Amino acid sequence: MIRIANQNDISVINKLANEIWWPAYGKILSPEQIRFMLEKIYSPGSLRQQMDEGHTFLLVEKEHLAVAFASFSCTEPEEGTFKLHKLYIHPSEQGKGTGSCLISEVENMARSKGGKMLELNVNRHNPAFLFYKKQGFSVYSEADIPFYQFFMNDYIMIKPL
Repeated sequence: MIRIANQNDISVINKLANEIWWPAYGKILSPEQIRFMLEKIYSPGSLRQQMDEGHTFLLVEKEHLAVAFASFSCTEPEEGTFKLHKLYIHPSEQGKGTGSCLISEVENMARSKGGKMLELNVNRHNPAFLFYKKQGFSVYSEADIPFYQFFMNDYIMIKPL
């Protein structure tokens, strides 16, 4: 089941992020950077702020247990561009179609709000890059984005809706 998350779900999203980030980024980023990113992006206060700024969060629940989440928002209303900010699947759910279903739901919701393009950033060394390619995304550009004392070395990918 996929549902829209609300502020009552912040602790669930925070817990999932902490369970997912270590296996997802442990071979790509330093432990220091993972801890920093989790605190800056997934702390309860930061998640609350993202929701307040208009990010829609989705939770996937299986047998009443949250196993995945995503967030997206409209970044360029006049162009119909939406950004997929987050898509994280618990390792126990990866390879079972959960990510594909979640992306499909984001696409449908963006289309219903006038979306014409979905954009995302993915670390250039993250195996999720291949998943996004299979979902129909293509590389638009590369970016080395400073984030405090760290850099995010990303592909920017797009998909027409």
